[in-house]
Amino acid sequence: MTERVILVDEQDNEIGTMQKMEAHLKGRLHRAFSVFIFNDKGELLLQQRALDKYHSGGKWTNTCCSHPRSGEDTLAAANRRLYEEMGMHCELKYGFSFTYQAIVNESLSENEYDHVYFGVSNDFPVPNAEEVSDFRYISMDALKTDIDKHPNEYTEWLKICFDKVVELYKDKVALHL
Repeated sequence: MTERVILVDEQDNEIGTMQKMEAHLKGRLHRAFSVFIFNDKGELLLQQRALDKYHSGGKWTNTCCSHPRSGEDTLAAANRRLYEEMGMHCELKYGFSFTYQAIVNESLSENEYDHVYFGVSNDFPVPNAEEVSDFRYISMDALKTDIDKHPNEYTEWLKICFDKVVELYKDKVALHL
C-alpha cells in the first residue's frame, strides 16, 4: 500500500491527500506530529533514525514522529507510531503546533504542519530496527549543547522546534506533566 499524507492549508484544514514521497518532492504542506517522551529524571528520549530512511537517515531526533493517516485523529496516530517505532505506550498530552519548511536532501523537502505531543514514561523502549537504529536519554541542557556543537547530527524539525519545547519543558504545568 502506498503511504499518503494529509494535505492542509495554513490553518491545518484538510484540503486533500497525496502520496507521501510526492508531497516531499513537491514540498506540499501536510499534517505531521512529533512526540517527546521524558523520563522521571527530566531526560528526553531521543531516537537515531534508521540509516536507510528515505531522508534524514542516521540523524538524531525526538522520540517519534510521522504523519496521521486519512481519517485518523492526530493523537491516535501519535500513539500508534510511538508503539510502532519505539515499542512504547504512554499517555500523550498536546503541547503546541508549528509549521516549518526545510530541505532534507538534494531532492526532498519537508513542509509540515506539526502537532507536538509530550509524555512521561520510564518504560524501556523496544525500538523497531526498520525505523530506529539507536536511542538515548539526554538532559535538555546537554541536548542544547550538543545541537549547538553538532547541528548536522540532528533533524531539521528538532532544531526548529527545540526552543519552544524547552520553554514548555520548563513550565511543566503547560505540559500537564
